[in-house]
Amino acid sequence: MQQVIIFAEHQGGHTRKVTYELATEARRLADALGGKAHAVALGNGASSLAEQFKRYPLDVIHVSEDPDVDKFLIDPVVDYMEALAHSLGPSIVLVPNTMYGRDIAGRLAARLKAGLTSDVTDIKVADGKIDCVSPKLGGAAITTCTFKSSEYGIITVRPNAFGVAAGGGGAEVRQMEKPAGKTYQMVVEEEVEEGSGELGLEEAPVVIAGGRGLGGPEPFDTLLKPLADALGGAVGSSRAAADAGWVPYSLQIGQTGKTVSPPLYIAVGISGAIQHKVGMRTA
Repeated sequence: MQQVIIFAEHQGGHTRKVTYELATEARRLADALGGKAHAVALGNGASSLAEQFKRYPLDVIHVSEDPDVDKFLIDPVVDYMEALAHSLGPSIVLVPNTMYGRDIAGRLAARLKAGLTSDVTDIKVADGKIDCVSPKLGGAAITTCTFKSSEYGIITVRPNAFGVAAGGGGAEVRQMEKPAGKTYQMVVEEEVEEGSGELGLEEAPVVIAGGRGLGGPEPFDTLLKPLADALGGAVGSSRAAADAGWVPYSLQIGQTGKTVSPPLYIAVGISGAIQHKVGMRTA
């Protein structure tokens, strides 16, 4: 029997849509593996997040509003996740394939001495094995990584890869104890907040991306942003636009930026270099 654990990513009071996708997939995997579906919600607002999660088919929601989670970024999160995984035994851990999630996944894999597979778009369970499918080289190749049901496995899941299905209501909420003997320190040089209340680029159902052909930063605000708002989507960019300083690098899509998979992708003023296509080929 193998347990399934998901990390609930949230920011600025908003839960990322991919978190609900993970909750839905965790239920399916837990049923196939004969285990339970667990979620971990940490930091400020975790308790209210747990109440939202009761609408989804989870068995247990583990919660801690430890302020260290918000102050010290990655390390406290990994400590909590590691402690839970050890207490549950062999587990599959699902983490969003975001910048934050990838940081957590790599460290957690090292702590648990577990295998790690990234940017997964499909998971299959058969004969006691978990096959994780992920596109590589911008979708030019498809790889499959297999975990045994007797071991730990860390999986980062691409946003929009799975659907969302509510239908829970009976999840148990448990308060997590702070891992003993842990102290943290960091140096903050600058704090920058970029659109924490907006829809995340990687999970947007529609992406409107702009490039050098727009001629400057103004069309991003006067043309692309209104269109994205009207369609319920988000604005992205090519590397050329980000390098020119027209938009922040957090909007860059491509080989050295973000990978998106929306049902609708509109490129405006983008030539279509292979480096850009790598980030949106599965759209």
